[in-house]
Amino acid sequence: MSQQLSRRQQKDQPKPCVLVTGAGGALARQVIKRLWPGFDVVAVDFKRRGFSHPEIPTYHVEYSKRAFEDIFRKHKIDAIVHLGRMGLYEFDHRRRYAANVLGTQKLLELAKKYEVKQVIALSTYFVYGASPYNPALLTEDAPLKASELTMDLVDSVELENLATIYLWKYPELNVTILRPCNIVGPGVMNSISLLLGSKTAPVVMGFSPMMQFLHVEDMADAVSLALIKNKPGIYNVAPSDWVPYPSALESCGCKKINLPSMPSKLTKYLVKRMNLKAFPSYLLNYYKYPVILDGRAFADTFGFIPKHSVNEIFSYYKEQKQQFRELV
Repeated sequence: MSQQLSRRQQKDQPKPCVLVTGAGGALARQVIKRLWPGFDVVAVDFKRRGFSHPEIPTYHVEYSKRAFEDIFRKHKIDAIVHLGRMGLYEFDHRRRYAANVLGTQKLLELAKKYEVKQVIALSTYFVYGASPYNPALLTEDAPLKASELTMDLVDSVELENLATIYLWKYPELNVTILRPCNIVGPGVMNSISLLLGSKTAPVVMGFSPMMQFLHVEDMADAVSLALIKNKPGIYNVAPSDWVPYPSALESCGCKKINLPSMPSKLTKYLVKRMNLKAFPSYLLNYYKYPVILDGRAFADTFGFIPKHSVNEIFSYYKEQKQQFRELV
């Protein structure tokens, strides 16, 4: 990946300017690490001030504010890598909707207004919804049923719907939508990473859903490939293997907390009482039913092969717990 960017840098031509949102997050940091200095990078985050680089202009601003458009006036943005979204456990669904959906709408409007040539939007496998009737492998043309199952995932589906509209309505924007499986690894603060990194984690008795895990560095490679090769469309991003959720917890050194599966209202009540931000009640079905992605289209189109195995991923979380115990 770095060699591809170096060859681009060696050419006697102006470097493309890439706006990366969510710059304070672990994934965006890894993406920026791969892009710079082969590309001019502009970093933006509306949540954190955690990213800083002496040679990369960085802005802390909400997408709906006038100051966000000022960035497009100041920099000639050639491409946008939209990774900045409010996580499922952050705030309530109304605030997530405002940040993720209305914010993305503003971003896409500015992309059209300022003639941006390429947009990469990060979606999530949650949009498919967790159901006992899901096929063994979900391809990109499977229906997005998450919003039918819970209102708390409406923002995830609407964000992707917006990007899809721009994909077909404005082909000059070259929109690529990436639907990754569980992104995990150092610095990742999503719900599954928090569970794998905890001492204890809930398991619904009688259920052992298969799950896919993708290291954050591999996902950063996927984003970089999508930017460099520029082949618009909608793609699942996932490895070709999967692991039962309880087995993943055991491999990470987590002690399982068994929750009764019947009646379902009792299970949801217990989850709410536990008040775990890594295990919100509206994600309960994802820990009961498998949502397995068919990632072959992305792998074949972009030549993507994950470098990190699930054993490496689980070893990281287990070693983190061992190091913590040694410090204590």
